[in-house]
Amino acid sequence: MSTANVNANSITPSADGAKHLAAGQHLSLRLWENEEPGEPKPLSNKPYETVGYVLKGRAELHLEGQVIALEPGASYLVPQGASHTYNILETFSAIEATSPAQTGK
Repeated sequence: MSTANVNANSITPSADGAKHLAAGQHLSLRLWENEEPGEPKPLSNKPYETVGYVLKGRAELHLEGQVIALEPGASYLVPQGASHTYNILETFSAIEATSPAQTGK
């Protein structure tokens, strides 16, 4: 087993804009930091499950026909394979865990 101490301030965001923090075999952690309002993200369905916690800002999670308000203190779940998108309403930061692990590469 190996461990790592990863500082978010020293990480360059990946192509999707997330800072991929730590990853194990089954779980990974990423940070969405200061995402700006704009057009909704493209609709997608990912081969992993995501749980998240909103640190600041406001957004809408459009998930399988539902609209879920995301604001500071809210947590959310996007099941594996679920059709979803995000609409950022205010500069938004959240931390997410994904399973299986995603590395952002």
